[in-house]
Amino acid sequence: MTTPDTIVLVHGFWVTPRSWEHWVERYERAGYRVLAPAYPGFEVEVEALNADPSPIEAVTVPQIVEHLEAVVGGLDSPPILMGHSAGGVFVQVLLDHGFGAAGVAINSAPTEGVKVVPLSQVRATFPVLRNPANRHRPVGFTFEQWQYAFTNTFPEDEGRALYERYHIPASGPIFWGSALANIHPGKDDNHVDYDNQDRAPLLFISGSEDHLMPPKIQRSNAKHYKGATVTEVKDFEGPHLLPAWRNWEEVADYALDWAQRHAGQASAA
Repeated sequence: MTTPDTIVLVHGFWVTPRSWEHWVERYERAGYRVLAPAYPGFEVEVEALNADPSPIEAVTVPQIVEHLEAVVGGLDSPPILMGHSAGGVFVQVLLDHGFGAAGVAINSAPTEGVKVVPLSQVRATFPVLRNPANRHRPVGFTFEQWQYAFTNTFPEDEGRALYERYHIPASGPIFWGSALANIHPGKDDNHVDYDNQDRAPLLFISGSEDHLMPPKIQRSNAKHYKGATVTEVKDFEGPHLLPAWRNWEEVADYALDWAQRHAGQASAA
């Protein structure tokens, strides 16, 4: 298999592709082609989405997955896929659908069937789930809520600067749908086949102090994969916004090295 020369970075909720800005620059300096596609309708700047969040309200998970598959499927060869938070779910779905040479899910939200719900996650997501009306509208964080969920290990001034630079509302309909995924019959949008023997290798990276998607979620998600295809977990010090934490270069380099070493491996054997 050709060594991947392209990296696709998938952002999560409450942020845009801007959250990958440091990683894009670092990987491009290393000689890679780097794509950081926005969700459909999110192609504008953070400031524009905060002023008019209607694209956030309109977007759906199938639309996001279809768009990402079009981006990845249009490349000449399978890329390395990396996703943060909800982007980690989309990376898992893409791998399950046969895309990518290797995948890295950083502080990933869980795919369907992962039922671990730590107390810190309950507190972090309470601003969205406390009001059923949020099922039908975009929901933003206050700075205090952002600091707890995303930047709890940052000094307050740094957390506030990141809030002003990265934060946008998240989709209440998608978030509520994900929260309810395990309590109704049928497959949900975040479903993957945990027995898929043909998907590319997958690495979960977790932040030790992550309140929104704590490490136990990553470990539980990884354990759901029953096939022989490589699935590993790596822990780093840091919060949910690990791509901007002080050790982000170490995380970025580890993720890339792991993906390049495992790209194209069909199974652990």
